[in-house]
Amino acid sequence: MRPPLFRLCMLISRKSCTSDPINLITAAVSGGVDCVQLREKALDSRDFFAWGEEIRQHCADLGIKLVVNDNVEVAIALSADGVHLGQDDMHPEDARRLVGEEMWIGWSTHNLEQLDEAAELGVNYAGFGPVFATATKDYPQGMGAEHLAAGLAVARVPLVAIGGITPDNCWMIPEQCAIAASSSLCGSDDPARSARSLNGRSLEPH
Repeated sequence: MRPPLFRLCMLISRKSCTSDPINLITAAVSGGVDCVQLREKALDSRDFFAWGEEIRQHCADLGIKLVVNDNVEVAIALSADGVHLGQDDMHPEDARRLVGEEMWIGWSTHNLEQLDEAAELGVNYAGFGPVFATATKDYPQGMGAEHLAAGLAVARVPLVAIGGITPDNCWMIPEQCAIAASSSLCGSDDPARSARSLNGRSLEPH
């Protein structure tokens, strides 16, 4: 399996932020976030692009990557580094024809069969989860760290663990996986500290 393209991705939307998004991103990056995924399902493409322009410029200033969730049109318009697709979004092969070879394509997977398919579809990384229960996407039960380990054993593309990952449970995420987190960063009173904790996942909590 190829190494992760990033180590810690901050999933951000206007709704998920408890304070100014720009300030939250700046603080989180100082703690180790190296990728931002912009998720705005309720906005039309025009408003999504307007919101994304500011985030895109800020990410460029900070030297980190930007991934757009779901919306291939906006990802292209923003010259984003990547687009992340769910199981019900545009098919990865169709997206590749639109975005070209340089832009990353990430794909959400929820079981080993989908994870195996990811490599056949030529995606650059696979999100795998939810690892733990999460209210962000209304998953009352996660697959568990054991299933993540099984996924890691068979994955042929870089793996991004997602779903309910917090500073308290991140020690269960293998070092070979990247982490994507939303509320642990966007809802934190100290995003820099939260990011440092997520990056220091190899240490079990005392």
